[in-house]
Amino acid sequence: MKYYVASRARASSVSAGLRACRLQKGAAGYAPYANVHQAGVMPKQILAVICIFALAACASRGTVPEKNSGGFSASQLAKSDIDRFAEAHQREVFANLRALAEKLYRRNPAELKKHNRASVAAGVARIFDEPHAWNLAELQGKRGAQAIQLAFQEDYRGDRVLAYMAGLASMIQTAFQDKTEFFVLDDLEPQSLYNAARNVEIAVWKLSNAHNAQGKLFLLSNEGAGPVANLSFEREFGKVIGSLDILSKIIADKTNRTVVKVIQSLASAVFLPIK
Repeated sequence: MKYYVASRARASSVSAGLRACRLQKGAAGYAPYANVHQAGVMPKQILAVICIFALAACASRGTVPEKNSGGFSASQLAKSDIDRFAEAHQREVFANLRALAEKLYRRNPAELKKHNRASVAAGVARIFDEPHAWNLAELQGKRGAQAIQLAFQEDYRGDRVLAYMAGLASMIQTAFQDKTEFFVLDDLEPQSLYNAARNVEIAVWKLSNAHNAQGKLFLLSNEGAGPVANLSFEREFGKVIGSLDILSKIIADKTNRTVVKVIQSLASAVFLPIK
């Protein structure tokens, strides 16, 4: 009986609070939430939803994902397991891309001189550490597949490593919706991640097979000559492709979406669209 009376009292309090909101709504918009709180019925669920929407609206968009601080932050409350999984794979992919850029500059040091880069570190920093949001003046605004193709054009006089790696990184970042942090309201598209993985395969084939008019490779990478073959590039690219494929499959399974598989001959393959 006591529980029944207390419940009726709380219901009356809620009704009074809601009536106060309706009466005072007008020029003040929805400010009367204060009255609801005073009536003792400020729902914690509403606060949680508002916080999640605010975090999602402020989701980081940038050049590359930030390094994991390792500590707990309030934003973790608005992330699902799949959000944290996506962030971990995105960080891993960009770590692999950075390593590839460094390797390419060491194999092709002449590319650094085209834009007066003082060192390999300076070349890598231009690609991954500056807040250019993948709109680089050296590439005339090209990104993704267009930038990758620029690296293999005969008449291109710019830094081919920059064009190739910035093209790869910006293409992959497009598949991540240009975000560097994810929350429960974000929705990655598994088809875009799958397409990005296939595009990396095409880019790798071009790197190993595209020759200039003199019959020389535009960019040196793996080294098959010598007593021990250097396949370190292949391993790093394999990690990038594997991370994208795994993430695509997990998101597709989690959201009950189907990924359309595409089979192409690498010699004649075209880059797949990424939305």
